[in-house]
Amino acid sequence: MNTIQVEVVSAEESIFSGPAKFVALPGEAGELGILPGHVPLITRIKPGAVRIEKADGEEEFVFVAGGILEVQPKVVTVLSDTAIRGKDLDEAKASEARKAAEEALKNAKSDVDLAKAQSELAIMAAQIAALRRFRQKR
Repeated sequence: MNTIQVEVVSAEESIFSGPAKFVALPGEAGELGILPGHVPLITRIKPGAVRIEKADGEEEFVFVAGGILEVQPKVVTVLSDTAIRGKDLDEAKASEARKAAEEALKNAKSDVDLAKAQSELAIMAAQIAALRRFRQKR
């Protein structure tokens, strides 16, 4: 069977490690699909869902809050400050965080505050979208 080793790593821990048939994730310029034998690549990724089709045919979902993707001939590595397994996502917490980010956006007093609030809002919106996508697949 033709597979590629996939490593998804957050700042705290390894989130996923194993062989996969296919990986899809949000690149800066659009959705990226990685199959075994993909050309080497290093790029930034946006907040969103990483979908991993494992060697046994099951799917694994991981939310990443942006990061770096490295593709080598036999290994795909996703590095993200924040990565959460799909099954561990909490919609209530994400919705609360989104509301807090929206409030911070309204109350921003400087360009730095505004940029930080916009970034947090984008991450929370992506996390909620990833959670809904994960639930649809179940």
